[in-house]
Amino acid sequence: MLRLGDVRLDFADGPVLAGIDLAVRPGELVVLLGRSGCGKTTLLRLAAGVLAPTGGQVENAFRDAAMVFQEPRLLPWADARDNAAFGFKARGLPAAARRAMAEEILIRLGFGPGDLHKRPPALSGGMQQRVAIARALALAPDLVLMDEPFAALDVGLRAELQRIVRAEVERAGMAALFVTHDITEAVRLADRIVVLSPRPARVVAQIEQRPATAPDAVYAAAAELLRRPEVADALAPPEATVAGAGRVAG
Repeated sequence: MLRLGDVRLDFADGPVLAGIDLAVRPGELVVLLGRSGCGKTTLLRLAAGVLAPTGGQVENAFRDAAMVFQEPRLLPWADARDNAAFGFKARGLPAAARRAMAEEILIRLGFGPGDLHKRPPALSGGMQQRVAIARALALAPDLVLMDEPFAALDVGLRAELQRIVRAEVERAGMAALFVTHDITEAVRLADRIVVLSPRPARVVAQIEQRPATAPDAVYAAAAELLRRPEVADALAPPEATVAGAGRVAG
């Protein structure tokens, strides 16, 4: 289990996280949902051990963790298969074995045989992100951390990759902590949605759910969430919050 207890983090320009209590259980996909800039990525870096908290505790009992970034971060000189197999190479697996294992997961993620030998410049943005996901999942981590990996993709491709990630996480029985500012993405993916306030981030809601798949169910679930005042306030653009406060004051 990953557990954050009363975690606080301050940067030079002020507090970023304030009293975060959060747990991610084995086999659970948890989505961090909040406005852009609220501290979601910072919290993910704390979970990864890249940052140390100013206060509180971060305890990670998972054996292996992998991370998927907003950008694919692929090796430009290596083809898709060798990029996906990079972790196997670091573990010292023979070339034939690591390529076969990478090929298997890439095909499961929608690659055709003709795409396996393409280098990143020859791949679309969606295909590059599939390689990045394959690279992370190929090592069978028990925890995967995902930092808005589909933010730059179009709506249709995002929905397809959301479905693929959800299926892969369920198939492997791994835990996942996924960052997004898109409420529809949250309801498509999450077993539990953790809503963060604007900076300094606090947990304002935790919602257990079953991931929605059909478009009408997705939008109905998103609308239901937004009917909760604490969720609507946390996700509202800054100008909307200021305008709302002005109307109340007036």
